[in-house]
Amino acid sequence: MPPVLSVLTLPLRSASVVCVCACIFFKDTLITLNLCIITTACHLFVTHTYVPRKACHSSCAPNTIDSASLLPFGVILNSEIECPASFSATHRLHSKSLSNEENLKLFGKCNNPNGHGHNYKVVVTVHGEVDPVTGMVMNLTDLKKYMEEAIMKPLDHKNLDLDVPYFADIVSTTENVAVYIWENLQKFLPVGVLYKVKVYKTDSNIVVYKGE
Repeated sequence: MPPVLSVLTLPLRSASVVCVCACIFFKDTLITLNLCIITTACHLFVTHTYVPRKACHSSCAPNTIDSASLLPFGVILNSEIECPASFSATHRLHSKSLSNEENLKLFGKCNNPNGHGHNYKVVVTVHGEVDPVTGMVMNLTDLKKYMEEAIMKPLDHKNLDLDVPYFADIVSTTENVAVYIWENLQKFLPVGVLYKVKVYKTDSNIVVYKGE
């Protein structure tokens, strides 16, 4: 039996609990699904794979099932949670490895000596198996605290080139901002939980970084 896949997207404004119960017949096999999903203002993307652990006996009539012959199934293999943040910062695109003329030609108006600002948007995605005890990939309150420490405190209302030591010798492009955020978040998150970092510099300048 091929796995049955579904993706659920829930953009919510406040914390809530969604309980779902469903019964599915597939090739004379009854699949019972019970879910209790805890959601917050972050977007929750849940990818479920349901695999029956014991199929119906061959003697079963169509659409009938001996419930005693089945073991519990309906296993959540992996879930993704997206959590957004926004910060404002100024910077100048300028490489110390290039001449002033080369920098101006390469970066144009973004090489303005006095710098320029952006309202950045960041979307952090974590993933992993849902803990059978807590029902979560991770505590979203903790994730928000980590994002506050790794993103907001060092970057919000800062001059990236002057206030953030990381960019003293690294050009503060959107690509490098995404790398910086990834590396900072890795200091707080368990190994393997961070999936990707998406940075919106503008509506048309977007970078997605998934680590090395």
